Amino acid sequence: MRRAFRLGFVTGVVYFAGSVYWVTHVMTMYGGLQMWVGVLINAAMVATLALFPAVCAAIVYRLVIRAGPLAMMALPIVWVATELGRTYMPHIGFPWVLLGYSQASVLPIAQLASVVGVYGLSMLVAAVNAALVLIVIGPPDRRRFVPAAAMLAIVLLIAAWGGARLSRSEWTQTGDPIRVGLVQGNVDQAIKWDTAHASSIFEDHLRLTQEALAKGAEFVLWPESSMPFLFEEDPIDADRIRAIARTAHVPMLFGSDQVIWRQANGRRAVDKLYNAAFLVQPDGSTGGIYRKMHLVPFGEYVPLKQLLFFAAPLVEAVSDFTAGESLELLPVGTHRVGTVICYEIIYSDLVRRSVAAGSEMITTITNDAWFGATSAPYQHFSQASMRAIENGRYLVRSANTGISGIVDPYGRVLEQTPIFQPAVVVGSVRFLRTSTFYTRHGDVVAYAAVVMTLALLIVVRRRVQ
Repeated sequence: MRRAFRLGFVTGVVYFAGSVYWVTHVMTMYGGLQMWVGVLINAAMVATLALFPAVCAAIVYRLVIRAGPLAMMALPIVWVATELGRTYMPHIGFPWVLLGYSQASVLPIAQLASVVGVYGLSMLVAAVNAALVLIVIGPPDRRRFVPAAAMLAIVLLIAAWGGARLSRSEWTQTGDPIRVGLVQGNVDQAIKWDTAHASSIFEDHLRLTQEALAKGAEFVLWPESSMPFLFEEDPIDADRIRAIARTAHVPMLFGSDQVIWRQANGRRAVDKLYNAAFLVQPDGSTGGIYRKMHLVPFGEYVPLKQLLFFAAPLVEAVSDFTAGESLELLPVGTHRVGTVICYEIIYSDLVRRSVAAGSEMITTITNDAWFGATSAPYQHFSQASMRAIENGRYLVRSANTGISGIVDPYGRVLEQTPIFQPAVVVGSVRFLRTSTFYTRHGDVVAYAAVVMTLALLIVVRRRVQ
């Protein structure tokens, strides 16, 4: 069992070292750390994430030893249980690159997410692999081929159903249409808060907004933290945004930090700092504010600061944001839309709850400049597209350095910008009020996997006794 744990750990190290290697770049480039410290923190993160495949391997080993090779088919259940644990791990929950995201571009298979979410897709991928393993380690007769044959039939049925769902595409023909404009300012993170560049950054966003309006945009989105100033603290520049909204008679959604002040010793001091999204209505008034609920570890707060004493520059460089406490639906005409900021989009249940509460479109604003020219922006966009399939909603995404884009309710990418280039995207989407099975019932598959894993462990324990 210890050997199984070690092998699972090695598997996890390969998995995560190959997919979140870019964390070192973020730490050294923007966290002020020396390379060796950035590598050390990244290694600690990879090792922590690798514990989950290790636990999965150990549990499956125990089941196979106690119940025989066919217990290998419990692998998908145990794998999903550990993925859910990784999602909600205290302090540094990180559901990045779940196994199910491997199917994001395999659209006939990805349609299954509308029923069972990304965790259900993870279960499918793990089940196929478990069935293939049984061909090697299963009983020395034809029985070892039965699971693989069954999985082949299941995959073909899912693909046929998903293909038919894509062909019908009913939700692309219903609901009220609207043209959205996405602004990609391409602001280098190194100068984002440099006061010497604030004016030019703001003017560039205004210019790109006018370009979007000229192309017929009826709803304009700017990226996360796109303001080179605090929206509520700079009334002069804020009025310029309000004036555009009034003149064009369009709502605008954009990111800006929000400060909550308090009085201390007769002076005003910062009480709380939020990463927020503001919606300005066509009359220029503020229609709503959403405060980011899932903050980025090591980006917006430093978990376990006391243990990371060797990363003092990082702790000092990272703003100590406060997490928001509630979902907010923002008014766009007579419709309501939900928004999430940056990596919140990978929390499937957060987006699902927003849609279940009445969001008719998924919007997300992000600043992926931190990632640099790595695979991370592509991973991020691919994971965001899964939310569209799960909830049967159009997804619109404005990213500072890309990828900005539009995804339809079936996961088809309608518009996609290159990274690290200024861009304007204008495209047609629809407000939708229908709902998927996943939106109504959530991650029942993932939670059932946890219960079933515990039940299996209890059963094999009693069998031994």
